[in-house]
Amino acid sequence: MSTYKAPLGDIRFALYDVLGAEALFARLGYADASRDLLDAVLDEAARFTETVLAPLNSVGDEIGCRFDRASGDVATPPGFREAYTQFMEGGWTGLTAAPEYGGQGLPHTMGVPLNEMINAANLAWGNFPLLSHGAVEALKQHGEAWQQQAFLKPLVDGRWTGTMCLTEPHCGTDLGLMKTRAEANADGSYAITGTKIFITAGEHDLTDNIVHLVLAKLPDAPPGAKGISLFVTPKFKVARDGVMGERNALRCGSIEHKMGIKGSVTCVMNFDGAEGYLVGEPHKGLLAMFTMMNTARLGVGLQGIGLSERAYQNALRYSLDRLQTRSLSGAKFPEKPADPIIVHPDVRRMLLTVKSLVEGSRLLALHAGMLIDVAHHAEDPAEREQADVLVSFLTPIAKACQTEWCIENTYHAMQCFGGHGYIHDYGMEQLARDARITTIYEGTTGIQALDLMGRKTASTKAAGLKLFLAQIEAFAAQHEGDATLAEFIVPLRQKAAEWASLTQGILQRAAGDAEEIGAASTDYTFYSGYVTLAYWWARSVAAADASGHDEAFKQAKRETARFYFARILPRTLSHAAAIESGAEPLMAMSAERFSA
Repeated sequence: MSTYKAPLGDIRFALYDVLGAEALFARLGYADASRDLLDAVLDEAARFTETVLAPLNSVGDEIGCRFDRASGDVATPPGFREAYTQFMEGGWTGLTAAPEYGGQGLPHTMGVPLNEMINAANLAWGNFPLLSHGAVEALKQHGEAWQQQAFLKPLVDGRWTGTMCLTEPHCGTDLGLMKTRAEANADGSYAITGTKIFITAGEHDLTDNIVHLVLAKLPDAPPGAKGISLFVTPKFKVARDGVMGERNALRCGSIEHKMGIKGSVTCVMNFDGAEGYLVGEPHKGLLAMFTMMNTARLGVGLQGIGLSERAYQNALRYSLDRLQTRSLSGAKFPEKPADPIIVHPDVRRMLLTVKSLVEGSRLLALHAGMLIDVAHHAEDPAEREQADVLVSFLTPIAKACQTEWCIENTYHAMQCFGGHGYIHDYGMEQLARDARITTIYEGTTGIQALDLMGRKTASTKAAGLKLFLAQIEAFAAQHEGDATLAEFIVPLRQKAAEWASLTQGILQRAAGDAEEIGAASTDYTFYSGYVTLAYWWARSVAAADASGHDEAFKQAKRETARFYFARILPRTLSHAAAIESGAEPLMAMSAERFSA
């Protein structure tokens, strides 16, 4: 059975030493976000996730959710409901929500380590409150005043949870093909009719109500994605005064039997004239839904970090304890019958790969959280706008890379266990199965890549990239004369310049052939991810050297950074070569010849 211990030391290092969270929060007006309070939040989050959620991780996998076909009800695994009650009573559901809706008003950034710990401890359980934050943001930004009053407080305090209902059996990511319809009622509500699939936490027994945000088309909708509207459609009807009424005309039709994350319910939801209310303007539903989707995508990226961290902890412990053969250069523990397997280069390769990707990804995720705080609270409108552009650019990188690396990380960790890795009792195969799903939901890796290359780069003339490259150059210039950082600064600058050149080349080729965007997108995403982490590793070394941490900590950061630059960053070479090969090798073969 795998275990979990929250990595508070590295989380605090990332927050305080690298990112300077205390100073930023003070500048943004978070008067109550003192170091003492933030540390207390981290400590209590660690206690809750380690002692309440982590022991339920295998329970969720082994028992899963149970569906009652007669009633359409879903029962969550044993212990999940009690854990959710503790979570709600502890105020965690409203940690970063606005005080006017019952939240605690802490910086959005503080939700990042909380969610990482939840995902590491029990990813399946974490999926139940996952989408509530996005539902709150969508209603706060796009809902009418009465909708905010009726729905936000129970969502923030956790009495209700939220979902987003997007796709349908026939349309996948092409939402313009959706068939769900919304017909106006005389009282200003709408009757929602259609079937939605892959709805995370669409039905469960944890809360009194479930608030579905549903995409549908009005009778006069223009064709395609431009004709989509958004509707808030609760499981139990909610009047304009916030009073919960009778059961709505919607029902779970079935739950999916998945390869992993079995303690989380994934539903088919049937709406049969269900009462809903328009959120935002007619035919502008995707704009409102993207508020929720972007939050969810960063959240799924955190799932990749959490699973990777748990996998690393267990693989490291096993590698330190497991005795097998001798070191190639001679016995390191001659008093023992064999050396622990951590002496072997290939085991170290796997462990260092996971460690370097996890700790670098943690900084990327926390940085994204801080950008959201800046975008919402900075006094300078230009600073707010730049933060919004940059976090939009980094979101598909974070979601795609952190989940794809999670597959690599959990498999490396499982490999460290040898034959014990695929045995259920050790818990590693569950992490590998759970990890595989994270690359698919909330937009596959390919969808993230197209978003990055198309919407976030080509359509903006690389605005987000330019901001991030400027950040890299500012750091490099600051430390230009520091000989102790030269081994990182020089290659980082080279990669940043190459990143800009590759981007320009893709955009130039795409002007003559639109297929170049899709052909380059996935390799471009990974290239971007590896250079992004190189920046954070260089900053980690600089921050560690300037910190009050002991020498062992500082040296561990430097040695991990050296491994990353020597063994991981060169992966950019193959991605660059693939990008520069262009679209022709992908598009030349006709569909018929695939089966030849």
